[in-house]
Amino acid sequence: MSVVATVDISRWRADGAEADAVAAEVDASLQQAGFILVTGHGVDPALAAAVRTASRDFFAQPLEVKQRYSVPVGGHGWIGPGAEANGYSEGTETPPDLKESFSLGAETATGDADVDRIWFAPNVWPAEAPGWQALVTEYTDAVRRLSDDLLALFAHALGLPANPWAQLSDRPTWTMNINHYPPVSVVGEPEPGQFRIGPHTDFGTVTVLDREPGAGGLQVYSDAHGWEDAPYDPAALTVNIGDLLEYWSGRRWPSGRHRVLPPQPEAPEEDLVSLIYFYEANHDALVTPLAPPIGQVSGLAPVTSADFIKERLDAITVG
Repeated sequence: MSVVATVDISRWRADGAEADAVAAEVDASLQQAGFILVTGHGVDPALAAAVRTASRDFFAQPLEVKQRYSVPVGGHGWIGPGAEANGYSEGTETPPDLKESFSLGAETATGDADVDRIWFAPNVWPAEAPGWQALVTEYTDAVRRLSDDLLALFAHALGLPANPWAQLSDRPTWTMNINHYPPVSVVGEPEPGQFRIGPHTDFGTVTVLDREPGAGGLQVYSDAHGWEDAPYDPAALTVNIGDLLEYWSGRRWPSGRHRVLPPQPEAPEEDLVSLIYFYEANHDALVTPLAPPIGQVSGLAPVTSADFIKERLDAITVG
């Protein structure tokens, strides 16, 4: 039986006894592996499918076209193969991840040039992908609403009298990565220890993933079972918590450790696209960890969201 529970968030939105039952399910699942599958989420699957189709159109462009939009890790635009090695965030030197990404994020500028350059840079929209901007904007708006609901649910799951994230993430930073995992005929045979995405945890509060199932797909780690294939439900979005939420929970909930396997021998031409929304908090949010008995660790100092996340982003950048 998977350590990842399936949670119908519409039951929580209905309030009452149903909400309490869902909150208990969430707490139990997050304590095991930091992951849940979420159904009843309200994000139109047809919208996600349209975003994926438009994304494939961009990734199919010639290299010289994509390079016009090339940015380093943490930037808004195309992040080419070889730029990231997520295993480095755990202190493990691995070959670069076998993927390319298109990255975008929040544009709610503060007026502080140094802050805005890192956290609120303008998004770039390739002229070769007409209609992509409108689709992705509609999708990220929908997933942000879901992320806010998830944070409220998580506060309820811990028995808090109010949801602190209503203020800590009212003008948040967030990133969306559209990841393309090409086949072996494009990336070549994987090197030893090479993954589509190396073992890591995410950095923020919640990550919402719309993924395609595959042989070279997502795996989740738990102390109870080690590495196992993440369960897949076409009606569900995959949600994991990141390092910032683990810290806030007083390490009650482990940040969801995961990896994406390289192309497998039985499916060398598998070609996948994932839509990954990394939610964070206000860049200047002071996040104070919950003490026992809710949290499991005493004496954790408050942290500022931007400093906490930037340190981790720097760690995964190759070179």
